[in-house]
Amino acid sequence: MDVMGDKATLFETGRFVQPSQPDEAGEAVEGVAEDAAEEVRRRIAAETGDVEAMSVLGAMLLRRGDLDGAEPHLRAATAAGDRAAANNLGVLLHQRGYADDAAGWWRIAAVAGSAAAAHALGRHHRERGDEPAAEYWLRQSAEQGHALGAYALADLLEHRGDAGAELWMRSAAERGHREAAYRLARALDRKTVGEVDAGGDSVVAGAGAGAGAGATDEAEQWYRQAAARGHRRAALHLGAILEKRGELKEAGRWYLTSAKDGEARAACALGFLLRDAGDPESAAVWWLRAAQDGDGNAANALGALHAERGEPQTAERWYRAAMDAGDDNGAYNLGLLCAEQGRTAQAEQWYRRAAYAGHREAANALAILLLQGGDARGAEPWFSKAAEAGSVDAAFNLGILFAGRGEDAVALRWYERAAGAGHTEAALQVGIARLRDGDEREAERYLRCAAGGGSAEAAYRLATVLDARRPPVPSHELGETVHEKSECEEWYERAASLGHRRAQVRVGMLAAARGDVVEAARWYREAAEAGSRNGAFNLGLLLAREGSEPEAAVWWTRAADAGHGRAALRLALVYARRGELAEGQRWADRAVVLGPGEVAERAARLRDALRQELSA
Repeated sequence: MDVMGDKATLFETGRFVQPSQPDEAGEAVEGVAEDAAEEVRRRIAAETGDVEAMSVLGAMLLRRGDLDGAEPHLRAATAAGDRAAANNLGVLLHQRGYADDAAGWWRIAAVAGSAAAAHALGRHHRERGDEPAAEYWLRQSAEQGHALGAYALADLLEHRGDAGAELWMRSAAERGHREAAYRLARALDRKTVGEVDAGGDSVVAGAGAGAGAGATDEAEQWYRQAAARGHRRAALHLGAILEKRGELKEAGRWYLTSAKDGEARAACALGFLLRDAGDPESAAVWWLRAAQDGDGNAANALGALHAERGEPQTAERWYRAAMDAGDDNGAYNLGLLCAEQGRTAQAEQWYRRAAYAGHREAANALAILLLQGGDARGAEPWFSKAAEAGSVDAAFNLGILFAGRGEDAVALRWYERAAGAGHTEAALQVGIARLRDGDEREAERYLRCAAGGGSAEAAYRLATVLDARRPPVPSHELGETVHEKSECEEWYERAASLGHRRAQVRVGMLAAARGDVVEAARWYREAAEAGSRNGAFNLGLLLAREGSEPEAAVWWTRAADAGHGRAALRLALVYARRGELAEGQRWADRAVVLGPGEVAERAARLRDALRQELSA
C-alpha cells in the first residue's frame, strides 16, 4: 500500500468527530454515524467508490461490533489512502487478536499524521515492554493535542519517575480527560500534604474526617472537573474537601453522586454526614450499602449503631464483617463490646489481635486490661508500643505506671510527651511536678494548658499561683464600689464552675470580701452540698452574721461531722449560750480531738468551764 501523504480525510474535515471522552479502557474509533438513514446513504455512496463514505461506513459498523461488515470497507478506504480508515482497520484487527497486524496499520496511519493511531501504536509497544518506542509514538500523539496520547505518555513518564509527567497529565486534563484530571489532583494533593499514597488512592472517609485536608485550590478544581465528568473517586475526594471546609450540603451531593456510581467509601462518608445531621436511619441505609460492598469502616459504623441501640449480637456480627474486610478497628471494637459485657477473656483476645496488627488504641486497651488484672509487667510493653505509635493516652498511662513505682523522673518524661500532644491530665501532672520543683514559670505554662483543656484542678492550681503574686488590694475611698476581677479570680471561678470544691469556697470568700453576701452564700452552699466541710463552715459563718444561727448550726453540724474542728467549736459555743451544757460539752470534746492546736486549746478551756458549770 502507498504511504499516505497530505490527502484530506474525514477526520481532518471535522465531519468525523471523535468522542470528547472516549472509553479509557480501549482505543477510540474514528467515526460516528448512528442514524439508519445515514447508514443507507453511506452504503450507497461507498458502492459507487466514495472513499470517505467507505471510511465512515466501516467506522460505523466497527462501533456497532460488526467486524465482518466493517473490514472490507475499511480495507478499501485504507487502500485509497484514508488514514482514519487505516487507524480503524488497526482497531478492528486488534479486536480480532491480530495485534502485530494492527500495529502495522497503526504505523501507516501514524506516519500519515493520525494522532489516534500514534496513541494506539504507543500503547501497543508499551504492552510489549518496548518503552522507548512507546514513548516516541505517544509523544507524537500528545504533541498533536490528542488527550488519550497525552494521558498515556504522562502515565509512562510517571511510572519512570520522570518530572515531565505532570506537564502531559495537565495537558490531557485540560483537554477533558477525566482520569488525567483526577490523577493531576491527587499529585497536587500529595505535594501539598506530603502524603505517601502507596495504593494510589488513599481516602479517609467517615466520622467527620475527610481526604484532601491539605488540598490546594488547583487540586480542588481538577477534582471538580473529573467529578463533573463522572469520575466517582474524584467525586469522593471533592466531597471530602467540601466536608472539611464545612460546606456539608454540597459535600453530601458529591458523596451521593459517587455512592450511586458504586463507590463504597462515598456511601460510608455519606452515612457519617447523615448521622452527624441527626438522621441515623438514613445513615444506616448507606452504611449497609457500603458494608455489603466490603467497606470495613461502614461495617464498624453499623456495629456501633447497633451497640448504641442495645443490640450487641447484631453489633458483633458487623464488627466481625469489618474485621473480615481487613479493618483492624473491627477486632478493637469487638474487644470493647466484650469488655462492656464483662467478657474479659474474649476482650483480651480481640484486643491482642488488633494490637498485633498495629492498632495503637487496642494496644493501650490491652495494657489497661492487663494492669487491671494485676499484670503490670505484661501491661508495660503494650503501653510502650501504643505510645511509640502515637497514642497520647498510652503515654499518659505509662506516666501513671512509673509514678506508681516511684520512678518519678521516668513518669515525668511520659507525662511531658503526652502533655506535648495536648493531653490535659498529663499537662496537670507536669505542672504539679514543676511546682514541686520550684519552677513556677514552667508550672504556670503547663497549668495554663491543662486549665484551658478543661481541668478544674489545673484551673484552681493556676489561680493559686497567680493569687500568690497578686499585690495587696488597695483600700478604696468611701463610697467607691468598683471592683475589677483579677485573672486569678477568673481562674478560681472557672474551676468553681467545673465543680472544684476548694475553688468554690475561695470564690465565696472573694465574694464575701467585696460584700456580695448573696454570691458568697451561693458558692459556699454549692461547695457544702458537694461535700466540702470548709464550704459548710463558711456558709454557717455567713448565716450566723445574717442572724440565722439555727440554720448556721445545721451547716456547722455537717462540717463538724466531716471532721472540721472549728465547726465543732462553734457548735459548742452555740449550745453553751442556749444553756444546753451537756451538748455543748460533747461538741467541745469533739473540737479538742479534731484540732488544730489553737482550736483544741480553746475548746479544752470551754469544755472545762462547762464541766464546772455542770458539776456546780
